[in-house]
Amino acid sequence: MDNTSQSKVIDLNQVHFSWPGNDDPTLVIEKLEVRRGEHLFIKGPSGCGKSTLLGLLTGINQTQQGSVAILGEELTQLSSRQRDRFRADNIGYIFQQFNLLPYLSVIENVILPCQFSAQRKRRVTINLEQRAKELLSKLHLSDSLMHKPVVELSIGQQQRVAAARALIGNPPLIIADEPTSSLDHDNRSAFIELLLEQANQVNATLIFVSHDPTLEPLFDRSLDLRQINQAGEQQ
Repeated sequence: MDNTSQSKVIDLNQVHFSWPGNDDPTLVIEKLEVRRGEHLFIKGPSGCGKSTLLGLLTGINQTQQGSVAILGEELTQLSSRQRDRFRADNIGYIFQQFNLLPYLSVIENVILPCQFSAQRKRRVTINLEQRAKELLSKLHLSDSLMHKPVVELSIGQQQRVAAARALIGNPPLIIADEPTSSLDHDNRSAFIELLLEQANQVNATLIFVSHDPTLEPLFDRSLDLRQINQAGEQQ
């Protein structure tokens, strides 16, 4: 892999994506590049394809046409199992619906990515549980909650657990889908501060999707998905 490809964490070319049974494309993106260490804010109205794009970046969705290269790896050339492994090793994802496991404790949910990825586990230089507690503490989660089942937490608290889970193991790509929607002002500020701090420490690329315009100035670059999604022009 040359230095040019290494500097491009995200490189999309001539991407066409349609949902099964729908002849009209949801996304048509001629070109999208995001560099290593860049913090990108993605905005756009509901239905413009933001979640679909995130699915393509993680290999959850597969494009019918074009190239989706992440960290120099062409996802369209990987099997489903290989994409799962790549995602576990390299991507920290803060889901809009959290996707926490209800039968696990707070700590167990946070360290879960390191149980599935030896690469992420090796990047943690201290005890896994200690690192999880550090992240949760920075997100203003009380020590008394660390070993409680996540179902006993409020929605805002669960959102912070999901954030800590995405950050553990220093993934080189962090994707956040509406991550502050359930947080009050103080906890939102702590969340954003930690997210940017952790990304900067390891030169991680951050893709942040939000409808909150007050957060936009905190990022290196903002992108209105309507400006690059040509699907609407073709319909």
